[in-house]
Amino acid sequence: MSTAIDTTKLVLAEPHDGVLTITINRPEQKNAINHAVAVGVAAALDQLDADPELSVGVLTGAGGTFSAGMDLKGFAQGQIPTLPGRGFGGITRAEVRKPLIAAVEGWALGGGFEMALACDLIVAAESAKFGFPEVKWGLVPGEGGLFRLPERIPYHVALRVMFTGEPLAATDAEHYGLVSELCAPGAALRTAQEMAGKISLNGPLALAAAKRILRITQGLDDRAAFERQQEIYSTLATSEDAHEGARAFAEKRAPVWHGR
Repeated sequence: MSTAIDTTKLVLAEPHDGVLTITINRPEQKNAINHAVAVGVAAALDQLDADPELSVGVLTGAGGTFSAGMDLKGFAQGQIPTLPGRGFGGITRAEVRKPLIAAVEGWALGGGFEMALACDLIVAAESAKFGFPEVKWGLVPGEGGLFRLPERIPYHVALRVMFTGEPLAATDAEHYGLVSELCAPGAALRTAQEMAGKISLNGPLALAAAKRILRITQGLDDRAAFERQQEIYSTLATSEDAHEGARAFAEKRAPVWHGR
């Protein structure tokens, strides 16, 4: 049976029906990211990938804010909010095998926005806002924002967000395709969990394979993409789960996945 990870209280990880909800729990600090939060998020992501009972993760923030980005007070005291090989918040450079959904209420700013972009899907409340204010302080987003945002929305829209430092409303983000599903204020987590529940019904190996293939074939031509895909697909096609899926279809029943 899955158990919750809650070592610091700054990051809560709650498993339920195949979905791990990971909550940044610093509402009084607008869920600003310090070193302890990064460690907690990384531990939760490890749990997500390691636990065969978990298929999907949902990342959110407590108290109506996703994350205001770096904890500047902590940084001034020498706390580094990045981890080797994991990046900012323990996620921006991490290789998470299973699908991950960001559930965004309020602000996702700077590194907080980059954490959302590190997820596979974004669900947002209509009142949510995304932004990279770094240029206002002589900096740029350094944890994936500069190249991930133009992959998700039109290039010149991304440039406007980067160059002005002004926020992008969730309604506009949904229009441009950054937000997968828009919902009423206060409903982002529930909506993301419902989406995660639908995803978790599918084959866990297939979900991981789809995510991996999508990531490694970006920017390749068809020939190169097929070559990169082949080994992953061949392994999946001969798996026990693939045979179970075929049997379940023929027998008109729900498949029972084993992750092998």
